Amino acid sequence: MHFLQIIEALSVGILFSILLIKTSKFEVRGREIFLKRSKAFAFILIGLLIVRVIAKLVLSSTIDFGEISGMFWILAFGMIVPWRVAMYLQFKKLHNELHNG
Repeated sequence: MHFLQIIEALSVGILFSILLIKTSKFEVRGREIFLKRSKAFAFILIGLLIVRVIAKLVLSSTIDFGEISGMFWILAFGMIVPWRVAMYLQFKKLHNELHNG
C-alpha cells in the first residue's frame, strides 16, 4: 500500500466522521448525561455502508484485495477515532458544566 493511499483512506474516514459528529448530541436528564438518539444516525450509517460497497466494487478491479481491505480498515479507523474523541470532549465539557457550574 502506498503512502498516498493511506492518506486518501484516512482523509475520507475523517470526512465521514464529520457526519457522525454533527448528528451525535448529548442531553442532560436530572444530573445524568445521555447520548441523544438521532433519527438520522441509522440513515447515515446505511448511507456510508452503501458508499463503501460501491467504492469497493469500483476499486476492486484496479486495487489488490489486500490493499483495498487495508484501505477500508484505515477509513473506518479514520472515521471512528475522530468521532469518539469529539464525543469524549463534548461529554467532558458538559460534565464540567453540570458538576462545576
